[in-house]
Amino acid sequence: MELIDKNNTALLEEYENFAKNSVYANFMQSLRWPKVKEGWDWDAVISRGKDGKIRGTCLVIIKKVPVFRSTFMYAPHGPVCDWSDKEVMSDIFEGIKVLAKRYKSYQLMWDPPFEEKDKSISELIISMGFTHQYNAPELSTIQPRNNYMLRNIEGKTPDEVMASFKPDWRNRIRKGPKKGVVCKVCGVEALDDFYPMMQATGIRDGFSIRGKEYFVKFIEGLGPEHCHLFMCYTEEDGKMIPLSGAVTTQYAGKTCYVYGASANHHRNLYPNYLMQWTMINWAIEGKNYIYDFMGIPFYNDETNPNYGVYKFKKGFNGEVVTYAGEFYYVFKPFKKKLIDFCEKVVMNHRERQRQKLLKNRNKDFGVEQADKPRSGDAKPAEGSSEQ
Repeated sequence: MELIDKNNTALLEEYENFAKNSVYANFMQSLRWPKVKEGWDWDAVISRGKDGKIRGTCLVIIKKVPVFRSTFMYAPHGPVCDWSDKEVMSDIFEGIKVLAKRYKSYQLMWDPPFEEKDKSISELIISMGFTHQYNAPELSTIQPRNNYMLRNIEGKTPDEVMASFKPDWRNRIRKGPKKGVVCKVCGVEALDDFYPMMQATGIRDGFSIRGKEYFVKFIEGLGPEHCHLFMCYTEEDGKMIPLSGAVTTQYAGKTCYVYGASANHHRNLYPNYLMQWTMINWAIEGKNYIYDFMGIPFYNDETNPNYGVYKFKKGFNGEVVTYAGEFYYVFKPFKKKLIDFCEKVVMNHRERQRQKLLKNRNKDFGVEQADKPRSGDAKPAEGSSEQ
């Protein structure tokens, strides 16, 4: 193994070229990703074969825990390698152990995006000393475990992909342009149109959203090669009215619909359908093999408020993909217990304060409500805010 030299431009380029061309990679394993994660440090590990060529990489983002003089390390959807290859996995992990000492980390978490049904990979990682919770509940993991994907687009024409959609979805895609809806590829200049819709979507669907500056960092950090802001508009009285928007990435043969938002008005124009179709076309043009709609929380519960997310995405005739989820390795068990306890105390305090504010707000409006949070209060997985 070798650790990345941040000052070696040629090595950084070699690393990035390997990652962006690997079927095991995700945009969060790009060296561009740390530009998005404000407040996190980063480092990386490289594994080479006997021929000297890179056979695996792992980007680790590092969060300080100031009071405890320690850090938490997270390899989002990493490492980038054949996860069933124990030699490469072990080699990468040896490098991470070196980083753990360097950064005084108490714990590492990684969540390589292999399917839960691939139990042999989970068992391999567990045999390396990691802990893992099988069938982790919804919204308990940083990245969504249940995702909806089109995995049949490689080598197909747009007409062939369109023909696989449900008839109503095809009709709604076509209706938008006939009614004057246009979908544009934009950058940060359109965030003034996108962000108010993001706020409205958060209120409507009951989840918290990130600040506007985060989306600036997201789009600029990944860059126009790997990230677009798609926006749907209609014209009224000479003005362009924003209807829906999405922050979408393209990396390592995968196009991922990460954040979506829509306005409360003009929903009869079906802008979300045209927007998705435009992004799917971007995936086809980029010769990608996956279009990932991403999170579908509570997709198997028709009574859940989030079920509509799945119902919308299902019309594009993809498939549910369930990842194994998170694996943890503890470097300092006592410190972990102490930090976990303190975090629980803080979280309980924040929840009590939230409930107090909620009760006071409801009293102001003459509403009686139990202290139990609503099912929609939890933050949905990224990419799940459609509909």
